[in-house]
Amino acid sequence: MSKKGFSLICAVSCSFIWGTAFVAQDMGMDYIGPYTFSATRLALGFITLLPFFFIFEFRKVRETKLSYKIVIGYFFLLGFFLAGGNIFQQISLIYTDVANSAVFTVLYVVIVPIIAYFLFSKKIHGSVWPSVLMCLIGGLLLSELNNLRVRYGDSLVVIGAFFWAFHIVFISKFLKIFNFPITIATFQCLAAALISFIPAFSFEYISLRVLLMEAPELLYAGVLSSGIAFMLQIFGQQNLSPAPVAIIFSLEGVFGSIAAWIMLDQFLNEYKVFGIIIILSAVIFSQLAPMYDKRKYGRN
Repeated sequence: MSKKGFSLICAVSCSFIWGTAFVAQDMGMDYIGPYTFSATRLALGFITLLPFFFIFEFRKVRETKLSYKIVIGYFFLLGFFLAGGNIFQQISLIYTDVANSAVFTVLYVVIVPIIAYFLFSKKIHGSVWPSVLMCLIGGLLLSELNNLRVRYGDSLVVIGAFFWAFHIVFISKFLKIFNFPITIATFQCLAAALISFIPAFSFEYISLRVLLMEAPELLYAGVLSSGIAFMLQIFGQQNLSPAPVAIIFSLEGVFGSIAAWIMLDQFLNEYKVFGIIIILSAVIFSQLAPMYDKRKYGRN
């Protein structure tokens, strides 16, 4: 299997876990607040990944010549974006429904290529913009047009989308100078958890008893979505550019809709099915078009 093929599988697998985790996030705030949920899931992600770090990358990282100040600075920068994306997304679920969240979360697909271009002059293949438009249309259909209203929670999702976009872009940037995916995934979770616990302890009541009452949801969101999925995200971004990989990550809306249909009995009507087909088509087009250009014209 090629390196790009491996990264593609990792990105799709990551999207699947993220999408299905929306069910856990939606059900996991009966007894705890959004800050506590976000901080705990990120801490569980760190604990999950720590053994992988020591087994696979600890010795290699010790031999790196990159300044530890730069590495730690990147960990906290990524942790800041990761914490912000998680917190705004989690709080938004209190004020808006899954329908609206699907629309506004997809906005990071638009934001990523813009950030990559203006901050790092990253060339954007012509297939990206039609794919972005298709993802937006697909997300709109997934949101149920007849139930679409702009609410306070929607603005929180939009703010979160900016955090996710910066997170994707800066992971790609960091990988170029520090190519240790497990290490990045592990310590960005630690940094994000430390940042998230500040508002959690400041504004919410935390106890082991209430955490255990949400244990299944926290374990899924923490071990799988924050631990394994963020590691898969970074492996996915190793060999894929930020703009195309953001389009692949938009599959989380597809997987989330299917998971809600299976686990929460939320009916998939013809609009949602069509939205799923459009997003899948956008992902396939964004990956095949550059390959076609490269074979036909010998260009990237």
